[in-house]
Amino acid sequence: MSPNPHHHEAAGAETGELPAFAPRMRLLRRRSGLSLEASARRAGLSPAHLSRLETGKRQPSLPLLLTLARVYGTTAGDLLGETTAAADPVVRGAEMEAVDAGGWRYRRAGQAGRALQALCVHVPRGPQGDLVRVHPGEEWLHVQRGRLRLTLGQTTEVLGSGDSAHFDSLTPHRLEAVSADGVDLLFVHTLLQSPTADLCVGGPPGHGPGPAPAPR
Repeated sequence: MSPNPHHHEAAGAETGELPAFAPRMRLLRRRSGLSLEASARRAGLSPAHLSRLETGKRQPSLPLLLTLARVYGTTAGDLLGETTAAADPVVRGAEMEAVDAGGWRYRRAGQAGRALQALCVHVPRGPQGDLVRVHPGEEWLHVQRGRLRLTLGQTTEVLGSGDSAHFDSLTPHRLEAVSADGVDLLFVHTLLQSPTADLCVGGPPGHGPGPAPAPR
Protein backbone atom coordinates (compact mmCIF):
# COMPACT_ATOMS: atom_id res chain seq x y z
CA MET A 1 0.00 0.00 0.00
CA SER A 2 1.26 3.49 -0.78
CA PRO A 3 2.74 5.50 2.12
CA ASN A 4 0.47 8.39 1.15
CA PRO A 5 -1.77 9.02 4.21
CA HIS A 6 -4.74 9.23 1.84
CA HIS A 7 -4.40 5.50 1.34
CA HIS A 8 -4.51 4.58 5.02
CA GLU A 9 -7.88 2.99 5.60
CA ALA A 10 -9.10 0.79 8.42
CA ALA A 11 -11.05 -2.23 7.34
CA GLY A 12 -14.69 -1.97 8.30
CA ALA A 13 -16.48 -4.62 10.23
CA GLU A 14 -18.27 -7.01 7.96
CA THR A 15 -21.79 -6.57 9.30
CA GLY A 16 -25.06 -6.82 7.54
CA GLU A 17 -25.76 -3.12 8.00
CA LEU A 18 -24.36 -0.67 5.44
CA PRO A 19 -22.49 2.21 7.18
CA ALA A 20 -24.22 5.58 6.78
CA PHE A 21 -21.20 7.14 5.08
CA ALA A 22 -21.11 4.60 2.22
CA PRO A 23 -24.25 5.61 0.26
CA ARG A 24 -23.54 9.25 1.14
CA MET A 25 -20.14 9.05 -0.54
CA ARG A 26 -21.65 7.57 -3.67
CA LEU A 27 -24.43 10.19 -3.73
CA LEU A 28 -22.02 13.12 -3.40
CA ARG A 29 -19.71 11.70 -6.05
CA ARG A 30 -22.57 11.30 -8.51
CA ARG A 31 -23.92 14.73 -7.62
CA SER A 32 -20.53 16.22 -8.42
CA GLY A 33 -20.67 14.62 -11.89
CA LEU A 34 -17.55 12.52 -11.39
CA SER A 35 -17.10 8.89 -12.35
CA LEU A 36 -15.63 6.39 -9.90
CA GLU A 37 -12.38 6.41 -11.87
CA ALA A 38 -12.14 10.22 -12.03
CA SER A 39 -12.86 10.61 -8.32
CA ALA A 40 -10.31 7.96 -7.39
CA ARG A 41 -7.66 9.59 -9.57
CA ARG A 42 -8.21 13.02 -7.99
CA ALA A 43 -8.10 11.55 -4.49
CA GLY A 44 -4.96 9.49 -5.15
CA LEU A 45 -6.80 6.19 -4.73
CA SER A 46 -7.42 3.17 -6.90
CA PRO A 47 -11.00 2.78 -8.19
CA ALA A 48 -11.18 -0.50 -6.24
CA HIS A 49 -10.41 1.28 -2.95
CA LEU A 50 -13.03 3.94 -3.59
CA SER A 51 -15.57 1.29 -4.57
CA ARG A 52 -14.95 -0.52 -1.26
CA LEU A 53 -15.58 2.75 0.59
CA GLU A 54 -18.84 3.32 -1.28
CA THR A 55 -20.04 -0.20 -0.48
CA GLY A 56 -19.08 0.00 3.19
CA LYS A 57 -16.33 -2.62 2.99
CA ARG A 58 -13.74 -0.08 4.15
CA GLN A 59 -13.84 2.79 6.62
CA PRO A 60 -12.21 6.07 5.51
CA SER A 61 -9.39 7.61 7.50
CA LEU A 62 -9.63 11.31 8.39
CA PRO A 63 -7.03 12.37 5.76
CA LEU A 64 -8.99 10.47 3.14
CA LEU A 65 -12.27 12.05 4.24
CA LEU A 66 -10.74 15.51 3.92
CA THR A 67 -9.37 14.68 0.48
CA LEU A 68 -12.69 13.36 -0.81
CA ALA A 69 -14.52 16.35 0.65
CA ARG A 70 -12.19 18.62 -1.32
CA VAL A 71 -12.73 16.64 -4.51
CA TYR A 72 -16.53 16.79 -4.13
CA GLY A 73 -16.60 20.41 -2.99
CA THR A 74 -18.15 19.63 0.39
CA THR A 75 -17.17 18.94 4.00
CA ALA A 76 -16.08 15.82 5.84
CA GLY A 77 -19.20 16.12 7.99
CA ASP A 78 -21.38 16.11 4.90
CA LEU A 79 -19.66 12.97 3.65
CA LEU A 80 -20.41 11.31 6.97
CA GLY A 81 -24.05 12.34 6.77
CA GLU A 82 -23.93 14.80 9.66
CA THR A 83 -26.89 17.17 9.56
CA THR A 84 -26.70 20.90 10.21
CA ALA A 85 -29.28 23.61 10.41
CA ALA A 86 -30.23 25.03 7.04
CA ALA A 87 -28.26 28.14 6.13
CA ASP A 88 -30.12 31.43 6.03
CA PRO A 89 -30.54 32.21 2.31
CA VAL A 90 -30.28 35.96 2.98
CA VAL A 91 -26.87 37.62 3.23
CA ARG A 92 -27.16 41.08 4.80
CA GLY A 93 -24.87 43.79 3.49
CA ALA A 94 -23.83 44.78 7.00
CA GLU A 95 -22.70 41.19 7.64
CA MET A 96 -20.51 40.94 4.52
CA GLU A 97 -17.10 41.07 6.16
CA ALA A 98 -14.37 42.45 3.90
CA VAL A 99 -11.16 40.48 3.33
CA ASP A 100 -8.14 42.20 1.79
CA ALA A 101 -5.60 40.18 -0.16
CA GLY A 102 -2.90 41.61 -2.37
CA GLY A 103 -4.78 44.92 -2.69
CA TRP A 104 -7.99 43.22 -3.83
CA ARG A 105 -10.98 43.40 -1.48
CA TYR A 106 -13.56 40.62 -1.23
CA ARG A 107 -16.96 40.38 0.41
CA ARG A 108 -18.86 37.11 0.31
CA ALA A 109 -22.31 37.65 -1.23
CA GLY A 110 -23.60 34.08 -0.93
CA GLN A 111 -23.48 31.03 1.29
CA ALA A 112 -20.46 28.78 1.60
CA GLY A 113 -20.72 25.21 0.31
CA ARG A 114 -23.03 26.03 -2.61
CA ALA A 115 -22.41 25.04 -6.22
CA LEU A 116 -21.89 28.74 -6.96
CA GLN A 117 -19.71 31.16 -5.02
CA ALA A 118 -20.80 34.79 -5.15
CA LEU A 119 -18.48 37.65 -4.22
CA CYS A 120 -18.37 41.41 -4.25
CA VAL A 121 -14.86 42.29 -5.43
CA HIS A 122 -12.90 45.54 -5.58
CA VAL A 123 -10.03 45.42 -8.07
CA PRO A 124 -7.51 48.25 -7.55
CA ARG A 125 -5.76 50.10 -10.34
CA GLY A 126 -2.26 48.79 -10.80
CA PRO A 127 -0.18 46.25 -12.69
CA GLN A 128 -1.20 42.61 -12.35
CA GLY A 129 2.03 41.27 -13.79
CA ASP A 130 1.67 38.28 -16.08
CA LEU A 131 -1.07 36.71 -13.97
CA VAL A 132 -3.47 34.71 -16.15
CA ARG A 133 -6.08 32.36 -14.74
CA VAL A 134 -7.12 29.00 -16.19
CA HIS A 135 -9.31 26.59 -14.23
CA PRO A 136 -12.39 24.37 -14.63
CA GLY A 137 -15.83 25.95 -14.37
CA GLU A 138 -17.72 29.07 -15.40
CA GLU A 139 -17.46 32.70 -14.34
CA TRP A 140 -19.92 35.57 -14.50
CA LEU A 141 -19.04 39.11 -13.57
CA HIS A 142 -20.94 42.40 -13.57
CA VAL A 143 -19.30 45.83 -13.36
CA GLN A 144 -20.99 47.94 -10.70
CA ARG A 145 -18.64 50.90 -10.79
CA GLY A 146 -15.59 51.85 -12.82
CA ARG A 147 -14.07 50.28 -15.93
CA LEU A 148 -12.56 46.83 -16.26
CA ARG A 149 -10.16 45.45 -18.86
CA LEU A 150 -11.05 41.77 -19.42
CA THR A 151 -8.73 39.59 -21.46
CA LEU A 152 -10.17 36.27 -22.70
CA GLY A 153 -7.67 34.26 -24.68
CA GLN A 154 -6.44 36.60 -27.41
CA THR A 155 -9.37 39.03 -27.07
CA THR A 156 -9.44 42.10 -24.82
CA GLU A 157 -12.59 44.03 -23.94
CA VAL A 158 -13.16 47.08 -21.75
CA LEU A 159 -16.34 46.83 -19.67
CA GLY A 160 -18.05 49.81 -18.10
CA SER A 161 -20.62 50.22 -15.37
CA GLY A 162 -23.62 47.96 -16.09
CA ASP A 163 -21.67 45.63 -18.43
CA SER A 164 -21.37 41.88 -17.75
CA ALA A 165 -19.37 38.91 -19.01
CA HIS A 166 -20.09 35.17 -18.76
CA PHE A 167 -17.41 32.74 -19.90
CA ASP A 168 -15.86 29.29 -19.60
CA SER A 169 -12.99 29.70 -17.15
CA LEU A 170 -10.86 27.16 -19.02
CA THR A 171 -10.33 30.10 -21.39
CA PRO A 172 -7.21 31.92 -20.13
CA HIS A 173 -8.46 35.15 -18.56
CA ARG A 174 -7.12 38.25 -16.87
CA LEU A 175 -8.81 41.12 -14.99
CA GLU A 176 -7.40 44.62 -14.70
CA ALA A 177 -8.93 47.88 -13.47
CA VAL A 178 -8.84 50.73 -15.96
CA SER A 179 -10.31 53.38 -13.65
CA ALA A 180 -7.85 55.29 -11.47
CA ASP A 181 -9.78 54.40 -8.30
CA GLY A 182 -10.31 50.77 -9.26
CA VAL A 183 -13.41 48.83 -10.27
CA ASP A 184 -16.19 47.18 -8.24
CA LEU A 185 -17.58 43.85 -9.47
CA LEU A 186 -20.22 41.31 -8.67
CA PHE A 187 -18.43 38.02 -9.31
CA VAL A 188 -19.90 34.50 -9.45
CA HIS A 189 -18.05 31.28 -10.21
CA THR A 190 -18.76 27.59 -9.98
CA LEU A 191 -17.30 25.82 -6.97
CA LEU A 192 -13.97 24.28 -7.92
CA GLN A 193 -13.80 20.56 -7.21
CA SER A 194 -10.45 19.59 -8.66
CA PRO A 195 -7.65 19.62 -6.05
CA THR A 196 -5.31 20.95 -8.75
CA ALA A 197 -7.57 23.88 -9.57
CA ASP A 198 -6.35 25.92 -6.60
CA LEU A 199 -2.96 26.05 -8.29
CA CYS A 200 -4.49 27.83 -11.24
CA VAL A 201 -6.93 30.24 -9.64
CA GLY A 202 -5.51 33.56 -8.63
CA GLY A 203 -1.88 32.53 -9.03
CA PRO A 204 0.17 33.28 -5.92
CA PRO A 205 -1.75 33.93 -2.69
CA GLY A 206 -3.55 37.23 -2.70
CA HIS A 207 -4.04 37.58 -6.46
CA GLY A 208 -7.41 37.79 -8.11
CA PRO A 209 -10.86 36.32 -7.44
CA GLY A 210 -10.98 32.71 -6.36
CA PRO A 211 -11.50 30.43 -3.38
CA ALA A 212 -8.05 30.86 -1.84
CA PRO A 213 -8.21 34.55 -0.83
CA ALA A 214 -11.97 34.89 -0.63
CA PRO A 215 -14.01 34.22 2.50
CA ARG A 216 -15.84 30.92 2.43
